[in-house]
Amino acid sequence: MACQVDVSLGGPGGSSSSSSGIGGSDGTGGSGGSGVTGGGGGSDGTGGGVWTPPEFTPDKVDLLFVVDNSVSMADKQEVMRLALADFVDGLANPLCVDPTGVAPGVRPPSGLSACPAGTLRVRTPVQDMHIGVISSSLGGHGSSACSPAASPSTADMARLLARSDPSTGVNDLPTYQDKGFLVWDPTGSHVPAGDSDPVALAGKLGDIVQGVGQAGCGFEAPLESFYRFLVDPEPYATIGLVNDSAEPAGIDRTLLAQRKAFLRPDSLLLIVMLSDENDCSIRDEGKNYLVAEVGQGFRLWRPRSECATDPNDPCCRSCSQKQDGCPSDPACTGPDGNDARLTAAEDPVNSRCWDQKRRFGFDFLYPVDRYTRALTEPMVVSRSGELVPNPIFSDLDPSDDNIRTRGPQHVMFTGIVGVPWQDLARQNAIGEPDLLGGLNQFGQSVGGLKSAAELADPPSGTTLSSTWEAVLGDPANYILPADPLMIESAAPRSGENPITGEPLVHPNVSGWNAINGREYTIPEGSTGDLQYACIFPLFEERNCDGTAQSCDCREIAGWRSNSPLCKPEGANNPGDFGARSTIQDHAKAYPGLRELQLIRSLGERGVAGSICPAQLADTSSPDYGYRPIMNAVLDRLSTAL
Repeated sequence: MACQVDVSLGGPGGSSSSSSGIGGSDGTGGSGGSGVTGGGGGSDGTGGGVWTPPEFTPDKVDLLFVVDNSVSMADKQEVMRLALADFVDGLANPLCVDPTGVAPGVRPPSGLSACPAGTLRVRTPVQDMHIGVISSSLGGHGSSACSPAASPSTADMARLLARSDPSTGVNDLPTYQDKGFLVWDPTGSHVPAGDSDPVALAGKLGDIVQGVGQAGCGFEAPLESFYRFLVDPEPYATIGLVNDSAEPAGIDRTLLAQRKAFLRPDSLLLIVMLSDENDCSIRDEGKNYLVAEVGQGFRLWRPRSECATDPNDPCCRSCSQKQDGCPSDPACTGPDGNDARLTAAEDPVNSRCWDQKRRFGFDFLYPVDRYTRALTEPMVVSRSGELVPNPIFSDLDPSDDNIRTRGPQHVMFTGIVGVPWQDLARQNAIGEPDLLGGLNQFGQSVGGLKSAAELADPPSGTTLSSTWEAVLGDPANYILPADPLMIESAAPRSGENPITGEPLVHPNVSGWNAINGREYTIPEGSTGDLQYACIFPLFEERNCDGTAQSCDCREIAGWRSNSPLCKPEGANNPGDFGARSTIQDHAKAYPGLRELQLIRSLGERGVAGSICPAQLADTSSPDYGYRPIMNAVLDRLSTAL
């Protein structure tokens, strides 16, 4: 991950942590229970007994968009906006097709209209829907980074957003009764009635998505953001340092009120996440905040030598932690006799959130299992360490007459993240990724993205056991993805995409890869970056001269980037190596590994899509923009509604 953070913010100096351990004296992330999730006394993780989820078919949807608002996201928010009209239509007014399901079908005037004789809906129209949007910015987790004083949207704290200007932090766009979310209500069942015009609804939602902006925190935490809004039983009001340890305090009552109004107990809950970087959900406890410290030349400590070969080794620790039970490691003593720290080149501030155990000897992030359990188990752990009911599977308003509560089968999670669409697309008869004519598991030429079952099968023409082996590898055992494009690395990578067979292109040779263009040279002394998982053309070229914001092609002290995001000089070809112009003509995405881990863990209730669209030229084509991933979501909903 390559965080984009403001290095001018103040932070601690070189003595900001004792050597007793980054996360507490036991090295587990600090005391207390806020880092523990799910699980309990029973084998099913419910704290005892067996949970039998309720059986019913939801007739309403609560749809939450989690939108990354860090630098470089405006282009992706615009692509998402263009997909919303189709998506809203697909939910509110699905096509009518003949009994064989033959496309293109007919779309009636509204979801309340009957289908023409001899046809039926591809799915039940949704006539009751709550739609909310939150961002990925949760502030500095106790550090001095991402201060609201720099930009109000660096600390949105998972509250509902409906703003036209992210620099103000004020919700000024229209929502239902100013509650912060939209209501689709064609039958007028709500009092007062909600939106009944799908075009107007899609327009309002598009404005909200684009208003999230890209001035948020570079330590983007989309996973913890959805957890905070939907699940956390005690979302903190503030977090500060007590004896150099981050401690949450108080309760965010505003968020709890928004959750109660938004989340019905018996709806189908659909989470759609849009992010171009790996998740960086920092633990809100102990000394984990240090990974976000960026000011006054602060650098993290070196890892012990064992981390380079086996991050799971019990002695793979930070040099700042207690070394009980481990042999002496000379690398852990700095020239000044204190615990050795990394250099600026080894610890660039924009690249703190990837491969942490190997690079730092410590993992500062919540485990992905926290979010799997949040979407599947009836109990979660409170800040004090007690098992309490999971709000997702609870009735938040017992005073009304709605007593049904959802089960895990009523929760779906979609990640539109950094991964080549070629890895996720169904393959045609000759093994090529083909969003238009790819074959499903039954051999039908339907195109689109692989289902969960298809992702678990070996991709055609490869020796892989599954597509997950290509895009994820085995994170628990630090086995890298088989697709080198999905390996997080600052150094240029090599190899070839196992699905397409296309090789990666080194910075010093000519050539062009259809997925990420080419590897590029990240200059020493920079604030850090990673190689890209994929790129795609911008709607409009961007001139990076002067003070242009969110630009990857600036000239710095006479040095010009050879990044594939930058337009070649003059008549040069895109595949020519060497310095390029200061005109940016492509957008980027980094490997979204943690989000993909969550999707894999959810099986059929997880849907994976690429934030790099296959094409943005033919607006009528099924492979345009984010249409493939939104259609995949609609296909999964067909069996749940």
